[in-house]
Amino acid sequence: MQLLFHAFDSDPTTAVVHEWMSAFRAALPEASTRLWYPGDIAPAEYAIVWKPPIGMLQERTSLKAIFNLGAGVDAILKLGDGLPNGVPLIRLDDAGMGEQMADYVLHSILRYFRRFDEFARQQRDGVWQSLAIPDKQNFPIGILGMGVLGSRIATAIKKAGFPVHGWSRTDQQFEGIHAHAGTAGLDHFLGVSKIVVCVLPLTPETTGLLNVHALGKMQRGSYLINVARGAHVVEEDLLMLVQDGHIAGATLDVCRQEPLPPDHPFWTEPRITLTPHISAVTRREQSVQQIVTKIRRLQEGLQVAGVVNRSKGY
Repeated sequence: MQLLFHAFDSDPTTAVVHEWMSAFRAALPEASTRLWYPGDIAPAEYAIVWKPPIGMLQERTSLKAIFNLGAGVDAILKLGDGLPNGVPLIRLDDAGMGEQMADYVLHSILRYFRRFDEFARQQRDGVWQSLAIPDKQNFPIGILGMGVLGSRIATAIKKAGFPVHGWSRTDQQFEGIHAHAGTAGLDHFLGVSKIVVCVLPLTPETTGLLNVHALGKMQRGSYLINVARGAHVVEEDLLMLVQDGHIAGATLDVCRQEPLPPDHPFWTEPRITLTPHISAVTRREQSVQQIVTKIRRLQEGLQVAGVVNRSKGY
């Protein structure tokens, strides 16, 4: 069995590439695992990649599967014809990212709900003053995108005592979650949520979804958290609505351009909190084990989870 690997900078002298290659070789000793270099056209049964160059996969129609080292597949789908037809593209289901992302989102929710940013401003101004805290039951949280990660986040928020609303592209039901679906359900979902958490996959339909029209449907004084992709948000629209007070603020782990340019107005807007795309990182041990398990299932002719529908983009 031949495994072809390309991720990060794929320089074999770097520690991170060595660690990933060593992990796959230890977990799947029956396979021959090699790093891809330009010009490598030798056969392989499986490719394990993150943001591969177009020349790596274009002619490899004999592959049994391509494994993407992440849950989001928007970057690899941009290859278009560079992805061989008929070869399954398989994403990571969770691999430790769900717990990390749930922690990040819950922290962001509680920071806004308990008004910690306001208390921090009071401390800087030397003000000792209590602020009213709302009732959790009157503070619904909306999860925009109820896939594997969105469902994990919703469960954590529900356990924290908040009512949870979930929006999906198609009708789905989750125990204890108020479900909304499709275009018809989006406006109501946005209107009832005190905080909207974006966990959507990036597709042509979701690019720019959070524009002035959609954000304007949110309640005055509501809050946005984005842990998906920066291109979901029309940044100029969000900034305008934050500055006029319609949106109270936002926590953004992702931006349209990363790193964020030094002259971007988000840096100096105190009601916007930025983090450098760290809400969830791929865990090597869990990722390797998940991919190896799926390879062994495929070798036995069994189905696996996480196969991407290329027409939908997730």
